[in-house]
Amino acid sequence: MQLDLALPQEATLGEGLLWRQGRWWWTDIEAATLHAWRPGDAAPRTWRLPDRLGCFAHCRSGGLLLGLAKRLAVAPLGEYLDLGPLRTLAPVDAAEARTRVNDGRTDRSGRFVFGTLNEAPERRAIGSFYQYAPRHGLRRLALPAVAIANSICFSLDGRTMYFCDTPTRCIQQCDYDAESAQVGNVRPFARLDEGWPDGSVIDAEGCLWNAQWGAGRVARYDPAGRLMAAYAAPAAHTTCPAIGGLGLDQLMLTTARAGLDREALAAQPLAGSLFGLRLPHALGVADALFED
Repeated sequence: MQLDLALPQEATLGEGLLWRQGRWWWTDIEAATLHAWRPGDAAPRTWRLPDRLGCFAHCRSGGLLLGLAKRLAVAPLGEYLDLGPLRTLAPVDAAEARTRVNDGRTDRSGRFVFGTLNEAPERRAIGSFYQYAPRHGLRRLALPAVAIANSICFSLDGRTMYFCDTPTRCIQQCDYDAESAQVGNVRPFARLDEGWPDGSVIDAEGCLWNAQWGAGRVARYDPAGRLMAAYAAPAAHTTCPAIGGLGLDQLMLTTARAGLDREALAAQPLAGSLFGLRLPHALGVADALFED
């Protein structure tokens, strides 16, 4: 089954997709922009940011938590989607120039969990995973170093964290305690035979949906890690799935133009757009609000 075009875009690196306040929200990382689109509108609302935005979350206060390249920041969001001045919460990897913030989302208790990637050409595994909460600040999770942190999401009960190091082609899982930021029992969840794992999300049945960079698809895995289904998109570099819509039955997917040469872009003119598919029934689960 193939996803249909939902919104034409030319995102260099569309990522971080989620459904909130009747809109789809996502970032174009390399363009340092945040987008919010209400289905039916001709174009999204767009904010240009002072640095690349790897990930973000909506706050209980009504603002936005922003995972910028080298810091976490928060900004108020007005009634008319006016983004106020940014306030830095914590620097990230300040002593390591090669890394930047990449994938992240709130855990089920409203703490923000994210990872970093190595931007240097050699892509050594120097990235880390972190949890941030106002009470404890920034805490590094005791997980193996990675080259590209991705696929961060949480089981419905919040006790299992899913994550990956994209170049390994293996999505992993571990036991996770939100209060103590303790992790353990790291184990494989699913190995890809095609493409590389990018963003992931958990649905209402506890299944994991993963966008697979280079494969042009999003795949659904059951809680035991068995492949259930795969849905194709007319863009090779699929990046992040989300399930939302007014009936919580809409699968949406961001894509990227990054990494495609001129010939590939000519063959994939819709690369960088949003693609969608109506699911047979409601499967969406809202991300927890960041407890600020």
